[in-house]
Amino acid sequence: MRRRRTLLALMLALLVRAAISPVSAQQVPLQDKPFAEHRIVLQLSDGDARKQALVLSVANNLLKAYDPDKIAIEVVTFGPGIDLLLSGSEHRKQVESLIAQGVRFDICLNTVDTIERETGKRPEFIPAATPVQVGVGQILFLAENGYTVVRP
Repeated sequence: MRRRRTLLALMLALLVRAAISPVSAQQVPLQDKPFAEHRIVLQLSDGDARKQALVLSVANNLLKAYDPDKIAIEVVTFGPGIDLLLSGSEHRKQVESLIAQGVRFDICLNTVDTIERETGKRPEFIPAATPVQVGVGQILFLAENGYTVVRP
């Protein structure tokens, strides 16, 4: 009976810890590419149009160089980098084309919330973008799960 109570208490403690863990709440699950041999996360924290174009070019070149089923590409935007994913972005068609080819684009909700606080208006972003609570946290999560971080 004592062993059963101890085991039950341990299981309850693990469930409580998992429920309140801030790290587990912020990440988006890994891409569903079980046969990917290469995993790349492209960081975009810069609002410069040349950097945005470079990130898109790198993602496009990777898709050309590797079988799209063998490579997982995730672009994580935060800070001024989220400009790439705003609804009015000049690169919207390119982003949506890459999404259609399996590239995931993450947008940092902390940045979105900050913009809303500062301007009084929530920025609209491309619906196909994947919201993550903490952009840098998502990069860390991906790096810890086998992704190579590249900052073009």
